Amino acid sequence: MIGLSPLLVFTWCGRLVSVVLLATVLFWFGGTVSAATVEVWYGPEDRPLEHLVRVYDRAKRYIYVASYGFTSPLSVKALVGATRRGVEVRILTDRERLNDPKQRAALSALREAGIPIRINQHDSLMHLKQVVVDDEINTSGSMNQTTSGNQYNDERLDVIRDYAITVKAREKFLSLWKDQERFQEWK
Repeated sequence: MIGLSPLLVFTWCGRLVSVVLLATVLFWFGGTVSAATVEVWYGPEDRPLEHLVRVYDRAKRYIYVASYGFTSPLSVKALVGATRRGVEVRILTDRERLNDPKQRAALSALREAGIPIRINQHDSLMHLKQVVVDDEINTSGSMNQTTSGNQYNDERLDVIRDYAITVKAREKFLSLWKDQERFQEWK
C-alpha cells in the first residue's frame, strides 16, 4: 500500500468491510435477505376496508380473519366470493359483539356460505384486528371490519408483505383457532 493515497486506502477498506458484512448476512440468513413492505391506510380518508377487500379478492389459498367488529357488507361479500373461488376462509371474533344485530347478521351470512366461525369463551375480549392471506400478506391496525371503520372513524390499517412476519401471524391465528377451551365454534 506504499504510494497509495490515504483516501484510496480508506475507500478500499470500506468496500472490503461492506463485502464481509454482506457475506455474513447472506450466510446467517441462508442466502436470502428480504425486506418487508408495508402499506399504511388511514380512515376515513383512505377508506382502508376497500384496500383490505382488494387483498381478499386476490387470495388464492386461504384467508384467516380475526376481527373484534365485523359488520361490513363489503367484507362479507368479498369473503363469500373468496369461498366460492375455493379459498379457505376462517373467522375468529368476540362473543360480546354477537349482541349487535349487524354483527350477528354478517356472521350468519358468512356461516351460511360455509365459512367456519369461532368465538372466544374467555372473559377477556378477542380484540385482534388481523388478517392473514396465503403466507404472503398480513394486516394489522385499529380498524374493525365495519362501515364506520371504513368511512367515519379515525382508523389505521397496515398491509404487511413479508413471509416471516406473515407466517408468525398465521401461527398465532391457528393457535387461537385450535384452543378449544378459549374458542368454540359459533352455531
